[in-house]
Amino acid sequence: MADARFTMTRRECLGALAATAAFPALRGAAAEGKPMRGAFMILSTPYTAADEVDYEDLAGEVDFCDRCGIEALVWPQNSSEQRYLSKAERLRGFDVLAEANHGRAPALVLGVQADDTAGMLEYARYAEALAPDAMIAIPPRTASSLADFRDYYAALCDVTGRPVFVQTSGGAPDIEPTVDFLVELAREFPQCGYVKEEHPPVQERMLALMKHRPDPIRSILGANFGRAWAYEMRLGTDGVMTGGVMYADIYAGLWDLHQAGRRDEMRDLYGKLLLMLNLDRLIPGVRLHVLQKRGLFKTTKSRRGEYSFTRAQIDEIEHRFAALEPHLRA
Repeated sequence: MADARFTMTRRECLGALAATAAFPALRGAAAEGKPMRGAFMILSTPYTAADEVDYEDLAGEVDFCDRCGIEALVWPQNSSEQRYLSKAERLRGFDVLAEANHGRAPALVLGVQADDTAGMLEYARYAEALAPDAMIAIPPRTASSLADFRDYYAALCDVTGRPVFVQTSGGAPDIEPTVDFLVELAREFPQCGYVKEEHPPVQERMLALMKHRPDPIRSILGANFGRAWAYEMRLGTDGVMTGGVMYADIYAGLWDLHQAGRRDEMRDLYGKLLLMLNLDRLIPGVRLHVLQKRGLFKTTKSRRGEYSFTRAQIDEIEHRFAALEPHLRA
């Protein structure tokens, strides 16, 4: 039986053809049939005991996510500790992921953000040479107006014709990328019709963006580890982009159940995932422990701080994780 994630209905096929006709400049996943919707996993950055990026484990996340059945890989974003990575580490990571994902099903989305346009362009040009399926850029932190945001994304669109995910958080703190701004940006630059929505009120903004889908808004993804994803799926959004690689098979399963209309099963599985996500607030570093437990990372090292776990904490993690075990794929 064909995998439901990669089976297009006649309506979806006609929509994809229409999109290609409307935006012939778009390259990458949108032009090649890879969906820009579903479970997008932001990869975590692994480190060796010597605090160097472990590129072997980074490549291993690609194989793991492919086996889990997610739709796209994303790196590096805030969940990847991107602000703790050097330029050289980020560029080498681009190379490693492009090679590891070659010929695989998931789309590859490379994060090219920087504090300013000049820095972003260095990453974007390097990424473009590797032919990813899409890019994502957090707005510039040095901006002083929405016009600066517009110029930043315009410069990125001069480099690439691939889909560009515009993240609505993480830029200059006093500038809101309004829904009107996002729509006008996508109208001027069709590459920017892909939105990772994180600016409050998130769900209200999603509903407003949906009024402009599929033209010029092409895809609307949630975030925040999917803590509101069940609701957002029912609203009709296009998926989630989040740093949940340790639960990649669960996110993939949730999307499959949603696509199949199996709402009660989706609700029950989502509740089990929330048990783990809520544990983040009680046990710092729990996701690192799960990454090591699942054989993805050799260490639980992080550049955000040191993490260790008591016996009681490990027991609680194991107890909650046991509810997910029947649903694991890899």
